[in-house]
Amino acid sequence: MKRNIVIATVAAAALIGGGTATAVAFSGDSAAPSPSSTPRSSVSVPDDDVHEDAREAKAASVSAPQAAAAALKATPGTVTGIDLDEDRPGLVWEVDVLGKDSKWHEVTLDAGDAKVLNQRVEHEGDDDHGVDHARAELKGATVDAAQAARKAAASYGTVTSVDLDDDHRVGAVWEVETVTKDGKEHKLNVDPRTAKVTVAPRSADDDDNGGYDD
Repeated sequence: MKRNIVIATVAAAALIGGGTATAVAFSGDSAAPSPSSTPRSSVSVPDDDVHEDAREAKAASVSAPQAAAAALKATPGTVTGIDLDEDRPGLVWEVDVLGKDSKWHEVTLDAGDAKVLNQRVEHEGDDDHGVDHARAELKGATVDAAQAARKAAASYGTVTSVDLDDDHRVGAVWEVETVTKDGKEHKLNVDPRTAKVTVAPRSADDDDNGGYDD
């Protein structure tokens, strides 16, 4: 999963939703299921002429906020990224969580029923951003990844990914990608302190990939 920045702290979680990011503990020493033993997702993406993200969004029964909630039941902490992806198990949500154990966790969930298919702990050195940096970026934040997804979805369709972008000129923002029923894609910025939603400026990469609609 693309992660421009990994974020949040237990303290930030307490600010976001009144400390609701609690769940059954997941031991960092537990071995993740091997690829051969990972259950297959129950969702398959139809092969049609619609853009890949639009096909995935249409096929998914579980929303981004629902995926975030299910991930937190698997491992306690704060969600730092959510991504809908057609992967080897099928159509899945990949959710990044900064655990209360100060380790990075990746939880893979079935996009059809939110069942946890796999979870792993990223070992030291696997991630480019440290925990301290993550904590600094969302200090004072009141909007978490799930809330950012809900704000964007209210006006711009189905959310397919959420990440925190620390390259934004006014400070870190939640970068949310959505797709509407007619297949139009949108890239949005959600302020982690005010929840204000704005359309992200177009970039050269957007133009190369066909662009996003405003």
